[in-house]
Amino acid sequence: MEHDLAITPAIVRLIENALSEDIGSGDITTLCTVPADHRSEGTILAKSDTVVAGLPLAPIVLEAAGGDAALEVLADDGTRVKAGEVIARLSGSTRTLLAAERVILNLMQRLSGIAALTGLYVDAVSGLPVKILDTRKTTPGLRALEKYAVRVGGGHNHRFGLFDAVLIKDNHIAACGGVAEAIRRAKACAPHMLKIEVEVATLDQLREALDCGADVIMLDNMSPETMREAAKITAGRVPLEASGNVTLSTARTIAETGVNYISAGSLTHSAPAADISMKIRRMA
Repeated sequence: MEHDLAITPAIVRLIENALSEDIGSGDITTLCTVPADHRSEGTILAKSDTVVAGLPLAPIVLEAAGGDAALEVLADDGTRVKAGEVIARLSGSTRTLLAAERVILNLMQRLSGIAALTGLYVDAVSGLPVKILDTRKTTPGLRALEKYAVRVGGGHNHRFGLFDAVLIKDNHIAACGGVAEAIRRAKACAPHMLKIEVEVATLDQLREALDCGADVIMLDNMSPETMREAAKITAGRVPLEASGNVTLSTARTIAETGVNYISAGSLTHSAPAADISMKIRRMA
């Protein structure tokens, strides 16, 4: 799967802000103990089994932290590594390495954790015609990176925000007075190339959404039995997305109901951080 990371100006600003937050007016400990000309080499090491994600950010962090440091990649993003494996080697200014260390690790631990959890979900539905999707339940300011990590783990991205897709949810339906009216208004307003997805909580709402021409239907918090019935009613006319209370232990059961997509907010809001460390030593 394609998961190249585009280093946008927003990502560069995020890294600069992260360094500013950490370093502030200066790394007092390093300035007091490490001469400016001191040089080191080191490694980025996996201390737990994980899926590497976020390593392309490391050179950007090193440059913003002072430069004069190099990174040798040993495990590209998307690589499944075991505890004890070396992910990358570093060399250069010790002051730069120490200034960059925490930001590099914070980003990689977060993104690798998301990629690893996503990989478990993908493995759970292996062999079934279902795609694992993320949601908008992301850390403020980190959405692009966290959704990238989902792709690294083998998942797929749902909409990026409120601007790039029509998704009629329960509160929209309540505001409009019903499924049919919400779809009618969306069809009258939205650009014709945008698909209209509707969230439904009952089979009656499902039938209404089908009759009104929804392009995709989200089955919200339905039991596996109800989802199977929804798949029979839909009979392949539109794709179905299962959402709500999805866990790693229920993903395959849900996938076997006949839905096309499973979206899980837990991919980004509940992924445990990977255990990754950086160790340096003075260059000979």
